[in-house]
Amino acid sequence: MSKIQLKPGTMLYPVPAVMVSCADTEGNNNIITIAWTGILCSDPPMLYISVRPERYSFEMIKNTGDFVVNIPNKKLCRALDFCGVKSGREVNKFEHLGLTPEKSNYVKSPSIGEAPLSLECKVKDIISLGSHDMFISNIVGVSVDEKLMDEKEKIHLSKADLICYSHGEYWTLHEALGFFGYSIRKKQKIKRERD
Repeated sequence: MSKIQLKPGTMLYPVPAVMVSCADTEGNNNIITIAWTGILCSDPPMLYISVRPERYSFEMIKNTGDFVVNIPNKKLCRALDFCGVKSGREVNKFEHLGLTPEKSNYVKSPSIGEAPLSLECKVKDIISLGSHDMFISNIVGVSVDEKLMDEKEKIHLSKADLICYSHGEYWTLHEALGFFGYSIRKKQKIKRERD
């Protein structure tokens, strides 16, 4: 395979595109689209979001010390994009998009009622990196649409119609290629019936 060398850049794709809801100390809400996010630790459960200091949500999150990462699905894709290109200084995104600011269980910031999955986060540390500051946060609560749960309390995110972001475009996730550990699982012997 022949490859062309490019200058260093943020070419780690695809990435999750999430809707981060937050509030200021006076209770004004906002939603910001974030693609620079990921899990940092499983015990304790932690994630990060990276936000430009000039963004409207930056001071909200910094001052209150909490936010909610809402995982969007295909139905929320237009709202996801809108929240990434319009500033909360200009428009109330919850009202404009007809989204429900739901009371969260563990943080003051609201969750987005229409999101299939919401992770409530409390900021543990802020690291200034350059163009973005990284908010390292503990996940203190998780809410999931009951339609995605089975009778054994297993989450079936494959039913959520989740999306991702890849080099300027939003994509659906629709085909499972394997499961964790499938590459080393022993093949089961299949008995064939003979006539």
